[in-house]
Amino acid sequence: MDSPTVLRRRLGSELRELRNRAGLTGKDVADALDWSASKVSRIESGEVGLRERDVRPMLALYGVSDPNEIKQLTSLARKSRQPGWWQSYGDALPEWFKAYVGLEEDASAIRTYESELVPGLLQTEEYFRAVVRATVPVSYEEAADAGDRRIALRMQRQEILSRPNPPLLWAIINEAVLRRPVGSPEVMRAQLEHLADVADARQNVMVQVLPFSAGAHPAMTQSFSLLSFKDIPGSIVYSESPTSSTYTEKPADTEYHQRVFDRLMASAVQPEKSVLWLRDVAKEYMK
Repeated sequence: MDSPTVLRRRLGSELRELRNRAGLTGKDVADALDWSASKVSRIESGEVGLRERDVRPMLALYGVSDPNEIKQLTSLARKSRQPGWWQSYGDALPEWFKAYVGLEEDASAIRTYESELVPGLLQTEEYFRAVVRATVPVSYEEAADAGDRRIALRMQRQEILSRPNPPLLWAIINEAVLRRPVGSPEVMRAQLEHLADVADARQNVMVQVLPFSAGAHPAMTQSFSLLSFKDIPGSIVYSESPTSSTYTEKPADTEYHQRVFDRLMASAVQPEKSVLWLRDVAKEYMK
């Protein structure tokens, strides 16, 4: 089932196409409907939901008169306003991260590079709990409580990897992720073994390790994810900081990040050998 986030993007894409066919600019639409130009832009980019009563005047302005097309688009608007399952996690899910969870839910492919952490979809509970304790600037007890709710969310997010028609997850991780202890040695050993097991068992999961010996590389200044979708053209580049996130789907930006990812793939250890390496490093944490 498509998430509200993706439904908004799909609706926005179709409305933008209809506007272009009608030969109208975003300003033309804003002036005709007494809206701001930024509202039209946010609707077409899928950043905001659109009420059914707002879709109809847009379609009339674009010359859409086919009852079936009108019904389809108004229904899409209605469904796009329904809350996603992740909304129930409340303050355990930051506002700036909600859009990403919705996109992740319906992505057909997720390509990610991580320089410091195991990617979220591949983290074990105890590894993630250790990350929360280290990164949440509150008391140990508050961090543990926040971790319980965040872990539940993280585990539910990971279900996309085992559902029917799962997305492709291609993760490239810096060797530093393997070498930096997060939690106890037992936690790290279990995490690396889990990484190897998932990559070994699931055809839709590929893991590559980028070794220190690769030297300088084009992603030294950021971690990022590149998400693609089955029914929506183009991709989205996502990156985050501790308190905010950035999304971009400009072709120049997505093409740049795809080239970067391709270069990382070429520099990283191949998936089969990466799995063996993960198991070897896991054994080192047993000493």
